[in-house]
Amino acid sequence: MSDEIVMLGYGPVGRATVAALRAEGRAVRVAQRSRPVDLPADVPFTRCDVLDAASVRAAVTGAAQVAVAIGFDYVGSVWEKVWPVAMQNMLDACAAENIRMVFLDNLYMYGPQDAALVETMPLSDLPHKPAARGRITRMWQQDRRVRVAALRAPDFYGPDVLLSHVGETGLAAIAKGKPATYVFPPDQPHDFAYVPDIGRAMVTLLDAGDDAFGQVWHMPCAPTLTSREILAIGARQAGVPLKLRVIPPFALALLAAVVPSLRELREMRFQWDRPYHVDAAKWRARFWSDVTPFETGVAATIASFRD
Repeated sequence: MSDEIVMLGYGPVGRATVAALRAEGRAVRVAQRSRPVDLPADVPFTRCDVLDAASVRAAVTGAAQVAVAIGFDYVGSVWEKVWPVAMQNMLDACAAENIRMVFLDNLYMYGPQDAALVETMPLSDLPHKPAARGRITRMWQQDRRVRVAALRAPDFYGPDVLLSHVGETGLAAIAKGKPATYVFPPDQPHDFAYVPDIGRAMVTLLDAGDDAFGQVWHMPCAPTLTSREILAIGARQAGVPLKLRVIPPFALALLAAVVPSLRELREMRFQWDRPYHVDAAKWRARFWSDVTPFETGVAATIASFRD
C-alpha cells in the first residue's frame, strides 16, 4: 500500500507541510495548477485543477492521504461560486480512493463573536466569505463517505509570507526600513499563527487516528498580542524604530467604495474591531502546545525579508 501523501496547494502552509514531511523522510507529492518555481526537484508534482473533478481524481489516485491548503482570489462572490465545487470534487475523489483528507480551514464561518472562538460555535450565514466557509463545512460534515479533519487557523505570519495582515505591508516593510501600514485597528488583541507551526499541525493530523477525523480542530497560537506589539517586535529585531501608518475607519470606508481589494477586506472587519481570541484547548489536550513564541517567529520572518 502506498504511503504517499498528496499536498493540494503549495502556498505558505503547503510549503510548511511539505517541509515537515520531508524532514521526516516521508513520501509527498504536490498537486496544483502549475508547478511551483521553488518546489524541490526531488518532490513529485502533478498538475491539478481543483475545479475539475477528473483532474482531482487523477491527482489523488494511489495516495495514502490528502492534505489540502488551497486558496482562491480573495473575493466573496468568487468564494461562494468556487469553494463548493472544489470541496465536492475533493470529497468525491477521496471517497473513490477511500482515503482521508486533512483540510486547512480558517475561522470566518463563526461570524462576529465577542467570546473566544471554540469549535462548537454555530456556523454563520453572513455573506459572503463566512457563508462560503459555512457551506463547505456542512458539505464535509454531512458526507459519510470520507474521513475529514479540519484544522482551523487564524491569520498567520512567517518567513517569506507576504499575504498576511503583518506581511508585505508590515514585517516585510519594517525589514526594508520602511513604515508599516495597517488597515485595521492595530491595538486590538488578535491571535496569529506561525506558518511552520501550522505545517507541523497538518502533519500531526495526518498521523492521528481515525477518531480525530470527522472533527474540527483549532490551531494553537502563541499568547495573544496586538498587531502593534507584533510589529514592534519586528522593529526591535530589525534594529529600527517602529513607524506605523494606520488607515482610520472613515478613510477605509471611503476607499472601500472605489478599491475592490479594500472592500473585500472591510467585509471581514468584525474580526478586527474587537479582541480576537482562538480557544485551542481541545488541540492542546490531545496533541501539543509548544508553539513558536513571537520573539522567535518574528525574528525568523524579519530575517527572511532581509534576505
